[in-house]
Amino acid sequence: MAQVQLGYFTLDTADIGKAKAFYSGLFGWSFDEDASKSTYAHVADSDPAFGFVKAEHPASETNLYFKVPDITAACARVVELGGKAAIPAESATGLSCTVCDDQGFSFSLWQPGPGF
Repeated sequence: MAQVQLGYFTLDTADIGKAKAFYSGLFGWSFDEDASKSTYAHVADSDPAFGFVKAEHPASETNLYFKVPDITAACARVVELGGKAAIPAESATGLSCTVCDDQGFSFSLWQPGPGF
């Protein structure tokens, strides 16, 4: 059997519009309006494909790592956009930290070390 790869994922959010504004401001993402609706927003040209889904009680259990070229700048941008950022921790794979968006959804940022 072939190895299973992540093919799609969604992130819960209480407010689709706020999520679109926050993440487009942080990562420069755009959204596929044809594939989106009031309760869902598809991130355009994402690989793997993913989007945001409106949830009455958004969950924040998934630990997603978004690869960034400069974790210090990314953390500063999170705070600038109304989120919260921890101090990056160093490991054998590079620098990482957990952050929260302006609605309290937590995710991680990762700046790969050499060879990763």
